[in-house]
Amino acid sequence: STMERSASRQAKKKVVAVVGGGLVGALNACFFANRGFDVELYESREDIRRAKVVKGRSINLALSHRGRQALKHVGLEEKIVSQGIQMQARMIHSLNGKQSPIPYGKKGQYILSVDRANLNKELLTAAESYPNTKMNFDHKLQDWNAETGLMTFVRSDGSKEQAKADLIVGCDGAFSAIRKQFLRRSRFDYSQTYIPHGYMELTMPPINGEFAMKPNYLHIWPRNTFMMIALPNLDKTFTCTLFMPFEEFEKITTGDEVIEFFQKYFPDTIPLIGVNTLQRDYFRLPAQAMVSVKCNPYHIGDVCVLMGDAAHAVVPFYGQGMNAGFEDCIVFDEIMDQFNEDFSAVLPEYTRVRVPDDHAIADLAMYNYIEMRAHVNSKWFIFRKRVDNILHFLMPKTIIPLYTMVTFTRTRYHEAVKQWHWQNKVINRGLLLSAVGAVLGGSYLLIKHPPDLSKLIVSAEEMWDRLVALRTP
Repeated sequence: STMERSASRQAKKKVVAVVGGGLVGALNACFFANRGFDVELYESREDIRRAKVVKGRSINLALSHRGRQALKHVGLEEKIVSQGIQMQARMIHSLNGKQSPIPYGKKGQYILSVDRANLNKELLTAAESYPNTKMNFDHKLQDWNAETGLMTFVRSDGSKEQAKADLIVGCDGAFSAIRKQFLRRSRFDYSQTYIPHGYMELTMPPINGEFAMKPNYLHIWPRNTFMMIALPNLDKTFTCTLFMPFEEFEKITTGDEVIEFFQKYFPDTIPLIGVNTLQRDYFRLPAQAMVSVKCNPYHIGDVCVLMGDAAHAVVPFYGQGMNAGFEDCIVFDEIMDQFNEDFSAVLPEYTRVRVPDDHAIADLAMYNYIEMRAHVNSKWFIFRKRVDNILHFLMPKTIIPLYTMVTFTRTRYHEAVKQWHWQNKVINRGLLLSAVGAVLGGSYLLIKHPPDLSKLIVSAEEMWDRLVALRTP
């Protein structure tokens, strides 16, 4: 009963150590504090709320349904959403400067562009507001022992500190120090893959105090082997992120070459970013690498569990990295209810439930990378998107576009992928059957009313050429 539970909890509150004070760590601290645990949050950096310059990570992120549900759980959804900018559609920029919108979902469905640093600060402040949470900044995890649970932290002055906890939650990112101990254990699967592309962030300033482009869109310049995207910020700037193979970045060594490159591939952005800004920003930081991490299991006994990028870093092309990490927190919380906060049952169940989903989103993010930079240029792809949307409109429960399942629902990722494969089979078969039906119907009419054959053969060949042109991107 609840009475007994709170009584036994009063006896001795369990201590949960959350290692990592990034997005997932700070949110997780709220989740555990909410349940009445004594939470110790450890972060290797100084407090970013006091820092002069926040280094590193991308500037803005796309927040969608899964992330919002997790924020809602700790009462932060409204606040964060009010500080984001709605993006209702992708805006595709062709080489000739033509812009075409592709909506994300039904009318009224949108994703939000949110500022990473601001979100992180809000989450830290929320975590700190719980009386049972203690924040430990400038604590870099050096080592921990899976047998004794003893953690060793190093401070910037070189001193060391040791701590213990009943549960260690590793939210320390793609290069997790907590995960290092998992790697030494038998039957722990681990893979990391770097893609050959890097990314670079550029800023598009406001023009006369207004956004330089339409703000309520995620702008995309797909150029097959590489692409650029732009997300709006509250200060009326856009953050443009250029994705391309490292070897292409390395070919550009002078300011003139930067402008030549943009003149060739993104000419409409030069007047918007500005020649000087472009040349300055391009050489300010080298291109950053992108890694994809998969592992299994996510736990060790009843003492330690991985969440967020530490468990599943993904490439950024589905806009689900943060959303998946935030959803980890809800999934864990739901399992805590199910098993009455018994870690020895909760942790294995969390691994069982979550691993297939995180592996699925890691694969989807890799797939979407190709879709975003290349497929959106293909007629067949655009045609299929239209067909999917029409079918979804006609049969909203049967045919649901993959993007909708991933972005606007909490359908489990691996189930969304299964459903997507099934739908593709059915729709492509349907399109094939309709085509065959049309051909047979047409043939029947031709036999009944034979036309001038010479004209017909020419148009049949034209039709075929058109179909072939549709298929090839």
